[in-house]
Amino acid sequence: MSRVPRADAVSISPTTLAPLKNPTFRSVWIAAQVCNLGTLMQTVAIGWLMATISNSTLTVALVQTSSALPTFILSIFAGAIADNFNRRSVMLATQCLMMAASAMLTTFVALGFVDPSIILGLTFLIGCGTALNNPAWQASVGDIVDQRDIPAAVTLIAVGYNTIRSVGPALGGIVLASVGPLPVFALNTLGYLAPLSATWRCRWKVRTSPLPPESMITAIHDGVRFTALSSEIKAAIARGTLFGLAGISTLALLPLVVRDQLAGGALTYGILMAGFGAGALLGGVCVNHLRRVMSQELLLRLACVACAACCLSLALSPQLAAAAPALALGGAGWVVAWSGLGVNVQLASPRWVVGRTIAIYYAFAYGGLAAGSWVWGTAAESCSLTSALLGSAGALLLVAAAGYLLPVSERPKSDLDASNQFGVPAVALDLTPRSGPIVVKIDYRVPQENIEAFLELMRERRRAQSRVGARHWTLQRDLQKPSQWAETFRTPTWTDYIRLNHRLTTADKELEERVRQLHAGELPPQMKLSIERPTSSPEPR
Repeated sequence: MSRVPRADAVSISPTTLAPLKNPTFRSVWIAAQVCNLGTLMQTVAIGWLMATISNSTLTVALVQTSSALPTFILSIFAGAIADNFNRRSVMLATQCLMMAASAMLTTFVALGFVDPSIILGLTFLIGCGTALNNPAWQASVGDIVDQRDIPAAVTLIAVGYNTIRSVGPALGGIVLASVGPLPVFALNTLGYLAPLSATWRCRWKVRTSPLPPESMITAIHDGVRFTALSSEIKAAIARGTLFGLAGISTLALLPLVVRDQLAGGALTYGILMAGFGAGALLGGVCVNHLRRVMSQELLLRLACVACAACCLSLALSPQLAAAAPALALGGAGWVVAWSGLGVNVQLASPRWVVGRTIAIYYAFAYGGLAAGSWVWGTAAESCSLTSALLGSAGALLLVAAAGYLLPVSERPKSDLDASNQFGVPAVALDLTPRSGPIVVKIDYRVPQENIEAFLELMRERRRAQSRVGARHWTLQRDLQKPSQWAETFRTPTWTDYIRLNHRLTTADKELEERVRQLHAGELPPQMKLSIERPTSSPEPR
C-alpha cells in the first residue's frame, strides 16, 4: 500500500539543500559554519578546561547554562530590535560583540587567568551576542529565500550547526590535546571574521513599512500578545522548552561521562561529539523527506524517543564502542526536533512579528536548556551520573507523550500573507501620528437564526483583531433592539490603528467577509472612528 503524501507537501522544497542555490543565503550560511567550527572547538576547550580546574560537577554543567541563559534573558528585546531595525545591521553589531568577548577570553587565558568565574562570565557575554544575533538572522531567512524554501532553510541552519559537531569537537580535541586551550580560543576569535565579512558583503531586500518603528515597549507588548494568541506558536514553545529541559543532559554531562565513566581525555570527548554531529548530519539530510510524508508531531515524538535511547545507552553501557553510536542517534533526534519546532514558529508568524516570535521561542527554549543543565548537573552531583542520565531519558519520554495534550501543528504560510487592501480613511479632524486613543465601533444587524454562527465567527475575529493590535475588544448587544450588535476596540494612537489594518492577513479579510454575510441590514456594517478625550479638570496650581 503506497503512502499518501501530506496535503501541504507540495509547498515544501524537494530537498534540504535547495536554499543553497540562493547566493546570499549560501554565503551567510557558509560563513556561519566557519564561525560554528570555531565556537564548537572553543566549547570543547572550555568544557575540558573547566573539568580540569574545578572538582565541582555543577560548575562544569554551568558552562552550558552560562551560554544559554543570555538567550532566555535578552531574546524578547532582541526580537523587538530585529523587527524594528535593519536586521543586517543588527547582525553586524552583535557579531562584533561576540568577537570582542572571544578576544577577551583569549587574552585572559594567555595571561593565565583561568578562574571559573572569569570563564563563565565571558561565556555569558558571548551568549549575549548570540542571543541578539539569532533572531535577526532567523527572521532574515524569510527575506532572503522563497517561501517554499523556508522549511529547508531553517533546517539547514540547525543542520549546519549540529553537523559541524562532527568536525569542530574532534578538531578542538586534537588541538587541545596537542598544544592546549589558547590556540583554540585564538582560532575562534578569528572565526568571527567570516560572518562579519559575509554579512558586510551581502545585502538582501527587506519589506519596508510606510509606518514609523514602534517603541520598544509597544513592540514587546505586540509580540507577546501575538504569541499568546497563536496556538501553533504556544505549542512549539511549550514542547521546545520541555525538550530542552529534558534533553540537554547529553551535552551538559558528556565531559563527565568521558572523565568518570570512560576514563578518557580531550580526544575521546572530541570523538564522541563528532558522533553526535554525524548523527545530526544524517538527520538533517533525511528530515525534509520525512516532513513530506509524516506530521511534525510524529517526527517530534520520534526525536524524543531517539534522544531518550541515547541517554539510556550512555547510562547503562559506558563503553566507547556503545557511546559513539548512541550519540549519533541522539544527534539525529536533536536536529530533527529543533529544526521542526523552528519551522513551525516561522510558518506561524507573519513578517511583521517574526523576529519577536522567534525570540520568544528561543527565550523559552534556551531557558529550558539552561535550567536542564543545572537540573541534571545537580542530579549528577547529588545522586550519580547514571541516575541523572536515566532521569533525563524518562523525562524525554514524557515530552514525547506530552504531544497528546500539546500537539504541534503547521499553519499554511499563505494564511499569514498581508492582504494589502487597506486605504487610510478620511477624517474631519487634523490628527497627528500620536493622536489617540482611537476607538473603533462596527455596528451589525444579525437576525435570530444567525446569532449562533455570528458568535462563533466573532470569537475568531476577537483573536484575529487582538493579534494585530486591537485592545479592549468587546462585543455588545443592544438591550432595546436585540438584533443590533456592536464590535468595539481601541488602539493607543492613530498610527497604531493604521498599523493594525496593514497587518491584517488574507485570512483575516476572509473572516471579515464571512461575518458580513451574516449581517442583515440594507447597508453593510457601519464603522465609526472616534478619539478619546479626557474630561477631568486640570489640577489647581
